[in-house]
Amino acid sequence: MLIDTDGVTPKIKCWWSAPWGVVSLTESEGRDFPDEAARLAAYSRMRERVKNAFRRFTELLPEKKEDIRLMGTSGTVTTLASVHLALPSYDRRAVDGLMVPSDSMRQISRMMSGMSPNERADLPCIGADRADLVVAGCAILEAIMDIWPAKTLGVADRGIREGILRSLMARDGHKI
Repeated sequence: MLIDTDGVTPKIKCWWSAPWGVVSLTESEGRDFPDEAARLAAYSRMRERVKNAFRRFTELLPEKKEDIRLMGTSGTVTTLASVHLALPSYDRRAVDGLMVPSDSMRQISRMMSGMSPNERADLPCIGADRADLVVAGCAILEAIMDIWPAKTLGVADRGIREGILRSLMARDGHKI
């Protein structure tokens, strides 16, 4: 989503939704690779698929890319922020609102893309549940950072579902 923050109230200028997520992107490449080189090749193909899917959105972005900001919510972004902080276990208070250098997110993404699922599962804050899906999330994130090269990535623990829920509650008169 591209948001204009020049005025008093931020405004959505344009948005784009990819036709897949981490599960379908993972399934498009498979999960079993014989070695690091094969895993890295699959990661490269996933990144290329993401870039191609966002090609139309890229055309809508302003040419001037100075002073830009990226914000990521939930899932992969919070997981990578936890790895960046070397947390022994996930801590929402430490991650929510964090500004992570894009280079650090890229380094972690590339490191994980070459690891086996068992190696990723051994990392604190990854675990067996995320070990096979986090690489697709890394591919999506890195492709977006290629398209929109911000120096840092803001991290928000709460995602769109929480925002929708809060909006519905406020609309119905519930205090939040």
